Formats: sequence, C-alpha cells, structure tokens
Amino acid sequence: MNRENIISCIIAFFVSFILTPLVKMIAFKVGAVDIPKDERKIHKKPIARLGGLAIIISVVFTIVMNILFVKYTSWSFSLERNTLGVLAGCCIIVIIGIIDDIKPQKAKVKLLFQMLAAIFIVFVSDIRVRAVSNPFSSSGILELNYYFSCFVSICWIIGVTNAINLIDGLDGLAAGVSAVSCIAMFFISMILKDINTEMITIILAGAIVGFLPYNFNPAKIFMGDTGSTFLGFTLGVISISGTLKAYTTISIVIPLLILGLPLFDTTFTILRRICTGKPVMEADRGHIHHKLIDRGFSQRQAVLLMYFASAVLGVSAVWITSIGQLSILMTVVIIVMLTLILSKFVADILRAKNYHKKG
Repeated sequence: MNRENIISCIIAFFVSFILTPLVKMIAFKVGAVDIPKDERKIHKKPIARLGGLAIIISVVFTIVMNILFVKYTSWSFSLERNTLGVLAGCCIIVIIGIIDDIKPQKAKVKLLFQMLAAIFIVFVSDIRVRAVSNPFSSSGILELNYYFSCFVSICWIIGVTNAINLIDGLDGLAAGVSAVSCIAMFFISMILKDINTEMITIILAGAIVGFLPYNFNPAKIFMGDTGSTFLGFTLGVISISGTLKAYTTISIVIPLLILGLPLFDTTFTILRRICTGKPVMEADRGHIHHKLIDRGFSQRQAVLLMYFASAVLGVSAVWITSIGQLSILMTVVIIVMLTLILSKFVADILRAKNYHKKG
C-alpha cells in the first residue's frame, strides 16, 4: 500500500466520522427517520436515516482532494465520456436514495431509477461484461454479443445494488459487508496493478469505516437507501470495470466471491418469494440475518457472523487472483464448502454461548 492510498483512506475516514453526527441532525429536521411499524424492524425507537450521505460526501471530498493535488498522486482522472457516465449514474442513485429516505418510494419507482443509472454506466461509460470463459473454445474465451453484454451488465449492476440494499436489515451489516468487499477489491486491484480501482476502493473503505462507529449496534443512525444503494451501485460498477473485467474466469469468479453473501441472500429471497407466491418486491422477514435473529443470536453476533463469512470469501477472492485458471473451479468449490462449515462452527459456538447465558 503506497502513501497516497494511506492518506486517502485516512482523509475519507475522518471526513465521514466528523460528518455523520451533522447528517443525523439534518435527517431529523427533514423527516428522514425510520420509525418501527412492523415485525421486520429490529429497532424499537425512531432512528435517523440518510447516514449514507456522510459516506458519499466523504468519498467525493477525498476524490476532489486527489484531483486538486494530483501532483502528489499517480491517480489519473479526467472528465471524459467514461467518467461522465459514472458521475451521471451515481447522481441518479444518490438523488433517488435521498428522496426515498425522506419519503419512501415504491419499489418499482426505485427500480426504474436504478435501471436508468445502470444504462448511463453501460451505454455512456461503456463499462460492461464483454466476454466470459469458455472451456470448450480453443481460445478459452466466449465474446458476448454487444446487446446481450449490455443486458447482462445492466442486470448485474441492478442486482448488486439491490443485494446490498436487501441485507441492510441489522445495525452495521450492510456497511460492514460493503467495507469487507471494498478491501478485498483493493487488494485484488493492487495485485492487478489497477491504480484507479485501488484508489476508489480504499477511499470507499475509509468512508464506510468512519461511518460504522455510529451504525454498529446499537445504531445511532442508519445509512438508509442513500447509502446502501450507492454502495451497491458503486461495488457493482467497480466489479466489472478496470482490470477486474479481464477476459478470464477470474473476472466472473472474483466478483461472485467478493459479493457472495449479499448475492446469495438476494437470490434465495427472490426464489423464496416466487415459490410462496408472494410478490418479488414485497418486503418480508426471511433474510439470512432475520433467520439468525430468530434462532437466538443477538444483533451483534448475527452481524459478526456475516462479517466473518464475507471476510472468508473476500480473502479467498484475493488468493485465487494469483493462481492458475485450471485450479479456480476446484478452489471455489472448496472455499464455498469451507465457508459454510466454518460459519456453522462459529454459529454453533455463539448459540451455545447464548444457551449458557440463558441457563
């Protein structure tokens, strides 16, 4: 890790840490407050939303500092088509997030804005999945049709955006998992020598960690849709941009591992709702974190357990970045199995601890 990365991370951390209490005051003034009204809510008293605004301002401030003092950093930045598309997409996500935190919007409305933001990323910035690994091809690569590539990329960005949003059900959960994902992407970008991705992921990680002291149980403020959708959208875009979109099996496996926990939860949430005849967009209390709470875990234990699973997958993603492609499939299978076994082992220990406390 070079000096620029360390300085950027520290700046992002402190800006986020200082701004969060101010954002909390603003949230109460504008009515961006989460009032528990149904059984899905774990908290018992009104808590400010809009906390993600502190993370966003911190990220933007740190990026601007890097641009202004570009002579001190090797990070390249210019207002080209690629950058403008990303900025437009992020602005759309942030705007609808703020609106939703103040006055909750229908799921279809939010999905429409997410789709618009993803379209800017794909068609303006031309950030998309261009090819996948094909073991039956002599080149080992299957180039995707342009329109199919765009469709897959838009679905991926929207999927990751909502995956992070859907796991934002316990204090500090979405923020912590996002931070772990950013750190994993940071180390992978270091290995692949992708300077831009290095910088943005370490800035994101610093901003999230600066927010976490206020968001961890018992939470004083929630990041709200402003934060969860911004982080999900950003992670979705980063995972298919830069050197992470190289024409290798790794380009598919790495994002799936790093974002494995929220994607797993989202996939099974959709399947569960379809199988039970419930609307896919209708909120329920069947997510992984809800199941852990129902089985006797405290909020902190459930969140730490999911941090652990996410960290194992993140470390695994970093590790397999440097191994041969022929070993990747077997490695992924082993990693998933070990993650499940280790997570169950830790869960059993925590459950036994809770049982003895009650006894």
